[in-house]
Amino acid sequence: MDTEKREIGIHQAYAEDPQKADLELFDREVDPKTRRGFLKKSALIAMAAVVSSNIPFADKMPGGLIPAALAGTNEPFKIKGKSGLVYLNDRPINAETPPHLLDDDFTPNKYAFIRNNGQPPAESTTVENTDSWTFEIIADKGTTTKKTKIKLSIGDLKKKYKTYTYALQIECGGNGRAEFNPPAKGNQWSTGAIACPKWTGVRLKDVLKDMGLTQKAVYIGYKGADTHLSGDPKKDTISRGIPMSKALEPETLLAWEVNGEAIHYQNGAPLRLVAGGWPASVSGKWLKEIFIRDTQHDGKKMLGQSYRVPANPVAPGTKVPNEDMRIIESMPVKSLVTFPKTGVEREAGKPFEVRGKAWAGDLSIIEMEVSIDFGASWQKAKLELAVNKLAWQKWSTTVSLPIHGYYEVWARATDSNGKKQPMVLPGWNPRGYLNNSCHRIAIQAT
Repeated sequence: MDTEKREIGIHQAYAEDPQKADLELFDREVDPKTRRGFLKKSALIAMAAVVSSNIPFADKMPGGLIPAALAGTNEPFKIKGKSGLVYLNDRPINAETPPHLLDDDFTPNKYAFIRNNGQPPAESTTVENTDSWTFEIIADKGTTTKKTKIKLSIGDLKKKYKTYTYALQIECGGNGRAEFNPPAKGNQWSTGAIACPKWTGVRLKDVLKDMGLTQKAVYIGYKGADTHLSGDPKKDTISRGIPMSKALEPETLLAWEVNGEAIHYQNGAPLRLVAGGWPASVSGKWLKEIFIRDTQHDGKKMLGQSYRVPANPVAPGTKVPNEDMRIIESMPVKSLVTFPKTGVEREAGKPFEVRGKAWAGDLSIIEMEVSIDFGASWQKAKLELAVNKLAWQKWSTTVSLPIHGYYEVWARATDSNGKKQPMVLPGWNPRGYLNNSCHRIAIQAT
């Protein structure tokens, strides 16, 4: 079989069963100077057939990419109080949000992604008599001067401390893991493990102040009411933490409300810690204990390779010793196209709106750009300021597709340190964390 017939055969296999098709038709020669791909004529014919159109900027597509038109899924996931999420796992429950459902200024409860590590507590215990839910703060010796242990209820928090509301972005450290090759173990998130709702609660710093912190208090940890999937009460599910400097930020909250409503059961009701800008795993759900530590917290999923990346770049597939890993803190610069939805059609030559969100962990976004030619050229987008620190930022622009065919709209953000999103997958790491490559959507120009 000659090359062209073979690649068209691959296209036919894709049409019959996309999951089993050989995607070798997307191989191409790569110019080492520009890192741009040049499709062989036969491969270009086959790929154009797959997307049902010619591809005007095919010669500019970076090597190794599958067209965005083929990379998505419309499989819905249903759970009480949620809508439109994409199911990844049911033990524990994990589900992500399709980008077009993140178009609201603040993420509605029903669209907030779910990332669980164990079995949540009985729902009845989290939704009935919310104000009576209690948690404890326990201090290591020498870390406090006034109290070493206190017990508070949500009702106590409401009575004793001032309430604040902030829009805070939280993102799973493994968001984007599905693109890593060799594949990384864990939930194969695409782009939807991100949310930015408006959280209401009290500042953790105000509560810790009543404990009388000393200079020995350098870290906090948490423990929730969720239980290990095995059912063994002696096994923890997750118990992570943050340095005291992050714990004392004004935006770090003990939250019981989101968007003016109770937190969703799967998102940690009735009480959770919210430390925006860092991996969502540090924002403990179903909060029952906070530990004031005189050293780095050593709870479940704080050690080994959990939520850690190599301190220095490594080759894909490398086994990295634990001592050469560093803890993930502030998340990297990232953005999403939230409108239009991938796969839509637009009239060639007619301008249309493109908009989305951008965020950068502890930092802010200073520039937003989009491309319609696979990153060969970029145009600036209008960027709005965040409503408060650690909230995502809205952006928008208009684009026009010159002739009929298959296009991809790419989005690229730049953070306040001047760092831009990489066009393709950034440095490989064993657990598949911190993928902040450019988001892209597929559009057919008619």
